[in-house]
Amino acid sequence: MLVNGAVITGKGAAKSRTAEEVEQIRAILRGRFDDANSEYEEALAENHKLRLVEIGDAAGDDQADSGSKTAERDAATSLLRTLLDRRTQAEHAMQRLDDGTYGNCEGCHNPIPVERLEVFPSATTCVNCKQVRERRAG
Repeated sequence: MLVNGAVITGKGAAKSRTAEEVEQIRAILRGRFDDANSEYEEALAENHKLRLVEIGDAAGDDQADSGSKTAERDAATSLLRTLLDRRTQAEHAMQRLDDGTYGNCEGCHNPIPVERLEVFPSATTCVNCKQVRERRAG
């Protein structure tokens, strides 16, 4: 089955993939990593600018100004964390591809459904294991 033009198969899939198929998957994952990395670097630079403005512009702030700055800082930090997580997920997926475990669930070791990989190529768990993990965390 194709995932964004790359072939994904089930358990032990890496052994049955051709070198061309592995490179197609790697290119997709590398693109996701590069996109996330670019977004992260841009957000990091914007966050740095925001902090510099905060340092020089804090005199005379009332509680509302201080609260707004805190909210902006929290939103920027949250965005940085999200982008870093996306970058890390793509990096982990590329490592799994190298290890021959890409496409198999880290929880139950069964194949991750192709439909899930098509939507989220960095997925490391099948839907069932993901739901169990979320129930335990929630």
